[in-house]
Parts: sequence; structure tokens; C-alpha cells
Amino acid sequence: MIDLKDVSKTFTLHNQGSAVIEVISNVSFSVAAGECVALTGASGAGKSTLMRMIYGNYLTQSGAIRIGDLDVVTAQPRDIIALRREVLGYVSQFLRVVPRVPTLEVVADPLRALGVPAEDAHRRAMDLLTLLNIPEHLWTLSPTTFSGGEQQRVNIARGFAHSYPALLLDEPTASLDAANRDIVLQLIETAKARGAAIIGIFHDEAARARICDREIDVSLFAPKVAA
Repeated sequence: MIDLKDVSKTFTLHNQGSAVIEVISNVSFSVAAGECVALTGASGAGKSTLMRMIYGNYLTQSGAIRIGDLDVVTAQPRDIIALRREVLGYVSQFLRVVPRVPTLEVVADPLRALGVPAEDAHRRAMDLLTLLNIPEHLWTLSPTTFSGGEQQRVNIARGFAHSYPALLLDEPTASLDAANRDIVLQLIETAKARGAAIIGIFHDEAARARICDREIDVSLFAPKVAA
């Protein structure tokens, strides 16, 4: 479902003499349907950068990133938009929403974008918000006013509203207490059971051991330094 072949990434610092920093080089791995793979490695190894490349937020210097039949590296913007709407979900570390949009609409939005009737989309959103312990009196408010843990749970509800065939999860259990952490892990287990291919960053070792089938150390793809 997800296949990376010889993927490399560099950043050019235009305000520092156009210095070029090579972040990762020749990354190759695949993730099958129903499999959860953890990206590991020290801070700065390139885990989040790789995640953003898979999602199409960062350009790739070389290689191919295939999600189903689409190569994200060469795809047109309209195809990336369709991929994100229908196939590839992404739960980032931070909730980014339009201010003043009610929480219920934020969670229902991925389904509404697919043409799901408002009543059905709202019902799914309500079920997820209830499951994730977001009090009903907050549903009409913007999540921008919520605590960090509440925002993260809204973010997760939004990310799991649609049954994406592929999911990217960047620290989904961060900022959560034990009870809500367990609920999120159950959501991930359910997604795996229905056949979602999942790539995640989990600093929580217990969570990683519970839901991940294998680990990929991104540090192994660090650029080779000449002697």
C-alpha cells in the first residue's frame, strides 16, 4: 500500500549562503495493508521530515513514494489533494483548523469532503468525540480554545473519521492520559484490522510494542560523510 524507493531529501538554506543540508538518503521500504510500522531514531534523524514527504508537504530530491497507484513525488497537485481526501490520512502533532469553526464540523469535515450526508458525517463525529471523552458542551466551540490534550483528541477524531486505506500518525498518544491513550491505541488496532497501512512515530515505547509490527530506524538512512 505504501512503497518508498531510493528516497532522498535535502534542504537549501537560502538565507545562509544557499548552504545545502542533506537530511536522509536512499530510503527504501514498504508497508502492507494491515501493517503498522514505527519510524524510530534520535531526534533530528528525519522521522517527521520523512512523514511530510510521504504526505506530499515536502518535495523529494530523488526516488519514488507510491501510495497505492500514485507516485507522490511526480503527482500533480490535484492528485495529491484527491489522495489526501480519499486515501491518505495524517494525524500530526498539532491541530490546525480555521478559527471559529465548531469542533463537530472540524471532525465531520473529512467525511463531508467525500460527499457523505451531513447527518451521517455528524453522527460519526459525535461517536468519535464521545469515545475520546470530549464533553458535548464543547462540540459547538472552536477547538482552538481547548487544552493541548483536548486538541490532540479532536485531531485524532478528525484523522479517524474516514476509513483511510493509509494513515500517517505523528506522536498520536502525546499529551494524553492513560485512559485516552488506550482509546487511541484501540482506534489504531481497529484501523489495522480493517486493512489500513500505517506509518507512525511513537516515542511511547509501550504503545509502539503494542501496535507496531516492526520498526525502521531512520538514522540508518543518514547521508554518508566523506572521510
